[in-house]
Amino acid sequence: MTTELPDTPPAVRRTPSVRTQHGDTVTDEYAWLADRDDPETIAHLKAENAWTDQATAHLVPLQNTIFEEIKRRTQETDLTVPSRKGGYWYYTRTVEGSQYAIHCRVPVRAGETDPPVTDDGAPPTGEQVLLDGNALAEGKDFFALGTFDVSPDGRFLAYSVDFAGDERFTLKIKNLDTGEVLPDEVPDTSYGTAWSADASTLFYLTVDDAWRPHRVWRHSVGEPAARDVVVYEEADERFWVGVHLSRSEKFIVIDVHSKMTSEVRVVDAAYPTAEPAVIAERRHGVEYSVEHHGHRFLILHNDGAEDFALAYTSVDNPGDWVELIGHEPGTRLEAVDAFSRHIVVSLRRDGLTGLRIIADGSTDSYDMTFPEPLYSVGLAGNPEYDAKTVRISYTSMVTPDSVYDVDLVTQAMTLRKRRPVLGGYDPQEYEQFREWAVADDGTRVPISIVARKGTPRNGTSPLLLYGYGSYETSIDPYFSLARLSLLDRGVVFAIAHIRGGGEMGRRWYEDGRLLAKKNTFTDFVACARVLVRNSWTAVDRLVARGASAGGLLVGAVANLAPDAFAGIVAQVPFVDPLNTILDPSLPLTVTEWEEWGNPLESADVYAYMKSYSPYENVAALRYPAILAVSSLNDTRVLYHEPTKWIARLREVAPEGSYLLKTEMGAGHGGPSGRYDSWKEEAFVTAWTLDVMGLA
Repeated sequence: MTTELPDTPPAVRRTPSVRTQHGDTVTDEYAWLADRDDPETIAHLKAENAWTDQATAHLVPLQNTIFEEIKRRTQETDLTVPSRKGGYWYYTRTVEGSQYAIHCRVPVRAGETDPPVTDDGAPPTGEQVLLDGNALAEGKDFFALGTFDVSPDGRFLAYSVDFAGDERFTLKIKNLDTGEVLPDEVPDTSYGTAWSADASTLFYLTVDDAWRPHRVWRHSVGEPAARDVVVYEEADERFWVGVHLSRSEKFIVIDVHSKMTSEVRVVDAAYPTAEPAVIAERRHGVEYSVEHHGHRFLILHNDGAEDFALAYTSVDNPGDWVELIGHEPGTRLEAVDAFSRHIVVSLRRDGLTGLRIIADGSTDSYDMTFPEPLYSVGLAGNPEYDAKTVRISYTSMVTPDSVYDVDLVTQAMTLRKRRPVLGGYDPQEYEQFREWAVADDGTRVPISIVARKGTPRNGTSPLLLYGYGSYETSIDPYFSLARLSLLDRGVVFAIAHIRGGGEMGRRWYEDGRLLAKKNTFTDFVACARVLVRNSWTAVDRLVARGASAGGLLVGAVANLAPDAFAGIVAQVPFVDPLNTILDPSLPLTVTEWEEWGNPLESADVYAYMKSYSPYENVAALRYPAILAVSSLNDTRVLYHEPTKWIARLREVAPEGSYLLKTEMGAGHGGPSGRYDSWKEEAFVTAWTLDVMGLA
């Protein structure tokens, strides 16, 4: 029997739901879609998926081609550069045909100083498999690891698993000497664990009903979870809690933080039942982090230092902070990592990341330099405190992900591995550029661009513009193997480094949050306009893409400047922010008030958020083609936001093309397996090329 396909998108019931706040009354006819237990909701999502499948059926051959291109370029059997910790080298490897990574280690051989790297991805001699993600995921539609934490003595592995995508993890402990998974099991945990010095005790986190990590627990290995003890509980709903073991393995660090205030407690790892000691009491607006270094705690902070400064205080009697690196306006200090002989400071300046090395006991320092005009650099895989080298990751828009070991004394860099790109990739065939847009208020906004050499600069080339612009998160220049399928078809790729992100320092973030949030959107439009004006592309070939808070960005821009784009890809998009932030019972809402404002208490915040909410500002406009992708089990941006948005777009502006694709068994990050994620990327890429006229 042949099933007759519909000629129109699925109809959706309209049931008025009234919201009144600060004297403003709004009717939301699609609010009922937030009830995922309603069979009609699930039926509608499935109908939307069927419609999207039908509407993109002509792209299936192209999707398959792009998937195969990604697959052919990937060295499917591969391993990461092993990192030394104690008497072992730790690494992960992948095997052709398998979705997930395998976590392994091999003993360090006598006199061995270099990691055992193999070019073909074959396992080094003497391998011990610690955890095989493929075995854990067998029979499951979704799989993700939350924590992976080997005890200081190498005896135990604490790990946690999520089989739904809702980021509620079940914590387990494995004896690595025997291979036995212990009876110890704790459900509904969050990310983050820390071992005591003797591996008798494990600290872990649980969340409240709003998905906020708020409790630190102490678990004795071999004891039932019912006997676990709450070590710390944070009552203030604005604050999250984290826990980790310092690199020195001397202290369990309990990090309590909101969007703009911090407080850190420590427990001597040799005395895990001791009461946590506060390093510095919280003060509103003061953020700080703590790193143990010998006789002192290093303090990275913003007390009187907008772009942060570095200080230290005594381990024995934490008190006054003694300056180590003073505030340098325009140089944002982002992290500090301590090793027995050196300190490494991660920073950014002029829109680029950097690393500063300081020898222990010295004020002398140097900033590492790199040859490319655009790049991203950071620390990677440095678990050993008593290290003579530091491992860094390096990439650019044309240079694949690279791992170097840097001698902390001689400054010599040794390339350990560069991500293989099969099929004859030559970085000399591509070029990267820095462009600048001028925002409405005169602010210069950087844009990173990559294209294949010879791509026309006469306004005929299609261009994909990516943006984020929230939480001080920076989208730095990076290499993407999947992106080559665009570049090799003549597409230009650009990243708009808009305000709300952290690319240009803390002020860049402050000028794109709260009641300055609209700068994020107008910056992005300014970037799109300048790319057209400078002949990188034309409006009818320009597609915008963003995910999560970047989905809010592209959704807001669709209302603000629908004439600026031919298409918009919004992945797990935060497009109904006002309704979400008005509901403190939803996951993350209260903790988000310092990012967006509190519209429950402030009429000004309410009016401002309402003025840019993508969902609430849909109008009878000529919108670009829109593809929204979401996940049913997403706890960060709930599935109903894009579902409602697409429904309202079809109602108010019915002439447009709007598609919704919902992953029915995934979370915020989309499909969990690498092949499944490649398939989704191929789907989005094919749709993008179709909008650009290249399908």
